[in-house]
Amino acid sequence: MKRMERSLLSISILALFTVGPGHAQEVRDLESWTTIGLEYEPHKKWSMGLEGQLRLDNNSSEIDEYFGQLEAEYMLFRGLGLGGGIRYIRENDNEGNVQGYENHFRFHLDAKYKHKIKDFSLGYRLRYQNRNELGLSTDDGDFTVQRVRLRGSLGYNIKGWKLDPKFSAELFNRFQNGGTNGFDKYRLTLGTEYKMRQFGKLGLFYRMEKDIDTDLPKTSHIIGLKYIYTLK
Repeated sequence: MKRMERSLLSISILALFTVGPGHAQEVRDLESWTTIGLEYEPHKKWSMGLEGQLRLDNNSSEIDEYFGQLEAEYMLFRGLGLGGGIRYIRENDNEGNVQGYENHFRFHLDAKYKHKIKDFSLGYRLRYQNRNELGLSTDDGDFTVQRVRLRGSLGYNIKGWKLDPKFSAELFNRFQNGGTNGFDKYRLTLGTEYKMRQFGKLGLFYRMEKDIDTDLPKTSHIIGLKYIYTLK
């Protein structure tokens, strides 16, 4: 287990320094992600979540996509959990000759491990995800996009302070028939949460997401706001 922790953390830290080759052009954007959701724990080993999210791009002036997601997690033993989720997505395609909203379906499977070292909380997640557009076949040009994602996170408990900071780094590896394969982007996130005893929790984060190994890389600066209500 310790070897897995070191490997995942090392890969996540490498994302901090992962940059593609120099490019004459680079796309930059300011996005906003807004989430509202419910959490429910029917058993001490089981947890479930339902959420909806709206994502805006083009300097937060246009809808990029919105989706609903259902997920569940089971704790095998202290610190180690397995989970999965499904997501129905409405994606706004505003490029090319045929534009409009597309329907996509995504599912993911997770393996997670978390532990504490004094006032630090460390977490590691390995995720497999699978996404494709509904209503189209491979003959129509729709190929399933699969990714393996590695994420490491670090939180710090500040005594007497409710807005504890949390940092995470995540690296994406894409594989697709008929498409470009390999590491294609990374995310760096800094955020915090405020827990309200009777009203759930409110989260705020800043995220940088950057494409790598592409001729026209995109760097997105993302402001996120999340509200989660916990059902008793």
